[in-house]
Amino acid sequence: MVTPSNKSLIERIVNVFETGSADGRYDAIAIINDGVNGSRQITYGRSQTTEQGNLKELLAMYVGNNGLFSGQFSSYNDRLGIVPLADDGGFIDLLRRAAREDPLMRQAQDDFFERRYYSPAQQFFDANRFELPLSMLVIYDSFIHSGRIPDFLRRRFGESPPARGGDEKLWTAAYVGVRHEWLTNHTNPILRKTIYRTQCFKEQIAADNWLLDKLPVAANGVQVFPIV
Repeated sequence: MVTPSNKSLIERIVNVFETGSADGRYDAIAIINDGVNGSRQITYGRSQTTEQGNLKELLAMYVGNNGLFSGQFSSYNDRLGIVPLADDGGFIDLLRRAAREDPLMRQAQDDFFERRYYSPAQQFFDANRFELPLSMLVIYDSFIHSGRIPDFLRRRFGESPPARGGDEKLWTAAYVGVRHEWLTNHTNPILRKTIYRTQCFKEQIAADNWLLDKLPVAANGVQVFPIV
């Protein structure tokens, strides 16, 4: 069972992976060459959503809530995701200002990451009858990092999920193992640098911290506690 305290810890660990801060940096912006055909794109927010991915959805939620900067963001609506904005200083400044100056942007980000990533991860967790908080951390991080549990990685190991008679700990450890190997040997150097995620999970598995009750959890050099 994943308790509210577990959920807080899970989200804070992933915040560290994405922005270096357990609280999450709502104004965090990076320009990364991980878009279509290696193109440069903006990544933004507490758990980092991308310009070519779901940033447009996040901004639509913010505008729909009548945020302070809604009018200015509306002028970018037709270009976002179509015209590259990684070099648009005005747009980047607007993203930062909204996160720093308007609580509605921070709330929109919380709601967005819950709806777009945590809830689908929870649905996968429940549908496959997982129960352990560490499994939920592994699954949620995969949804944040890859948008899902990739089928091509699932095909690399034989253990079934609990819903199909498999052992939860064996499945989770096997998934972490193949994901770690995939990241370690990836052709994209940006992804190779993210093995701190799976290394954290391997350390928690080795420590038998399946309930995430051995605190703090070391995530990429940051000691993380829940706040609930």
